[in-house]
Amino acid sequence: MSETRTPLSRRSVLRGALFTAAAVPFGIGLAACDTGDVGGEGGGGDDAGGSDLSDKMVGAMEDYDVGTTFVATEALAFNVLYRDHPNYPLKDDWSFLTHISEDNNVSFDFTSVPLSDFEDRRSLLIAAGDAPTVITQAYAGTLDQFVPSGALLPVSKYIDHLPNYRAKVEAWGLQADLDRTRQIDGEYYVLPGLLESAKPGYSFAIRDDLWQAAGLTDPATFEEFREQMREVKAKNPDLEYVLSDRWNSGGPMEATLSACAPNFGVRAGWGFGDGTVWNGSAYEFTGAMDGYRQLVAFFASLVEEGLMDPESITQDDDAAIQKLTNGRTAVIGSNDQEILTYRTNLADAGNADAVLRQIVVPAGPAGDIIDTSRFESGVALSSSALEQDNFVALLQFIDWLYYSDQGLEFAKWGVEGETFTRTADGKRELMPDIDINGLNPGAPKMLNADFGYHNGVFMPAHGSTQDLVSSMLREEVVDFLAKMNEKEQLDLGPGFLLNELDAEQVALKQTALKDASYQATAAFILGQRSLDDWDAYVGELEAADMPGYLEIINGSLRES
Repeated sequence: MSETRTPLSRRSVLRGALFTAAAVPFGIGLAACDTGDVGGEGGGGDDAGGSDLSDKMVGAMEDYDVGTTFVATEALAFNVLYRDHPNYPLKDDWSFLTHISEDNNVSFDFTSVPLSDFEDRRSLLIAAGDAPTVITQAYAGTLDQFVPSGALLPVSKYIDHLPNYRAKVEAWGLQADLDRTRQIDGEYYVLPGLLESAKPGYSFAIRDDLWQAAGLTDPATFEEFREQMREVKAKNPDLEYVLSDRWNSGGPMEATLSACAPNFGVRAGWGFGDGTVWNGSAYEFTGAMDGYRQLVAFFASLVEEGLMDPESITQDDDAAIQKLTNGRTAVIGSNDQEILTYRTNLADAGNADAVLRQIVVPAGPAGDIIDTSRFESGVALSSSALEQDNFVALLQFIDWLYYSDQGLEFAKWGVEGETFTRTADGKRELMPDIDINGLNPGAPKMLNADFGYHNGVFMPAHGSTQDLVSSMLREEVVDFLAKMNEKEQLDLGPGFLLNELDAEQVALKQTALKDASYQATAAFILGQRSLDDWDAYVGELEAADMPGYLEIINGSLRES
């Protein structure tokens, strides 16, 4: 089964993160003027200091380009900060590592850190100047607090050595997204995993058997969804609530609010980010917008009518799942992997007649909209990488593994004839004794745990190309993604150009504003605070200097 993504990944901020020396919970956007190319303002030049890289070519290929398999001209070892996942703990004898060594002439010197401690350890290592050369699981905007110290390499200066990366950015129209991650110096510091098409994953899983018994189809709008919940509750009096939700570790219903908010013209939950929403001419604070009031009012109405469990705001995931498993509820927040867990639990509990289906997020007052990035986790490089005589070879290897079609397939599926085969029509099929994502249920071996493939560290975007992303997805997930991608994209607006002093001021204001917004969100939904009190709440945001916050941001917009 694929790993469950952490809240951090859903907080990768397209406009960048705070340009400060201290880490903060949510990033403020930093971006330089659009340079019109994938690299830095100099057109993606070779280096930071004006000198060439001819003395850093050890192991590099002279003719490396798109379509070329990277093979180091002499054996190389790269230092890598590795996030060790408990579902597939690192093994020295993985097929992945063996083939990298034999086929690419590359090995790794891992600094392995457990998943549970990865973010903190990574920050400590970078801050101390002790980070390995390659920093994996890096999201655009989450490491920018280390830029002022010079600990990270401005990778945008070196994209001439990343031909596959450049080709995909151009072909998939990702230049504007990259520009939003630029810092005040005009450079960006993370090479993100790239997606050809957005991969929105979160919505509601419903008891489709109950919906069908009530003669109901997928709700087109949130108003219709509420009416359907009323009908399901009326026809199934044994239900304690229709909806009982989860994912509350950083705030109330973060996954659900994040998925729903764009349809109300705002951002919320995991998508709250820096708290700003572009209105076409300026940024507003999401928590003060009328759309946010409408979003909160919708869920407040569910609680008031007894359709939503009030514990949805605070309960842990297991409690919410158990209520669904026991037949006490009929709707829960979900993604394409978690729904498999729900189904298994229902079957194990003797509730095999229960049919679960993940619905497309309904449309709202603002329209039928998604707010999703085509970036995934990628890599950053320590500034010390530039001092190494194999620097160009390192760039070429990263380009091959993370951005070439061949490397992307290798990281996801493994090796043809060893871990997968192809049918006559070119479709990939896992060997019958290997499983991942439930493709071969009951198979004795796992593609990630036993072979090292399908590993989030080296497969950041699950394949990048739509073909590879879809290649291991169930038909229901492919259909879900196709329908979600028919939605309109939320306008992200331009990036910010914040100097260090402004960013420090914004960081302080942002923390206070987010805390006030989250506290009020929970109180409004639970009915502990009347929505008639909305104007007073907005006054509290103003007292926390929301106007000053927006003044700095709107006065620092990146020029087009």
